[in-house]
Amino acid sequence: MSFEARITELGIELPTPPVPVAAYVPAVTSGSLLWISGQVPIRDGGLPRTGLVGADVTQDDAIEEARWCAINLLAQMRAALGSLDRVARIVKLQVFVASAPGFTMQPLVANGTSELLVEIFGDAGRHARSAVGVAALPLGAPVEVDAVIEIR
Repeated sequence: MSFEARITELGIELPTPPVPVAAYVPAVTSGSLLWISGQVPIRDGGLPRTGLVGADVTQDDAIEEARWCAINLLAQMRAALGSLDRVARIVKLQVFVASAPGFTMQPLVANGTSELLVEIFGDAGRHARSAVGVAALPLGAPVEVDAVIEIR
């Protein structure tokens, strides 16, 4: 099954890719790698949740926001490549979690992104990953994810 067909089978509708909020481009291809700039969980033109995970945003809500970051990554991939079927492998994710003092479950939040990518890409979706806590993220987002993808 193609990755595009898998998205359809899962009932996922990819949005129009979010536009950059500063002086950068959403994606850059270099050789066989596609680098996707950090994606926050924007949907319907805004962020439904803002603030620090562990204070303003629950861990479960942050996992959902990380899933939306993955959906925006997918939208950027399709925009850059024309089709998700050009993805050979998800190589690396960096997941940033705006964390309240003492919040240490960044890896579980990051699973919101990781698990969706594996669900879509199977073994090609298994990736290296960093999950780090930060003091704040752009626009007050609770989660931001960037990615490196090997392409065909």
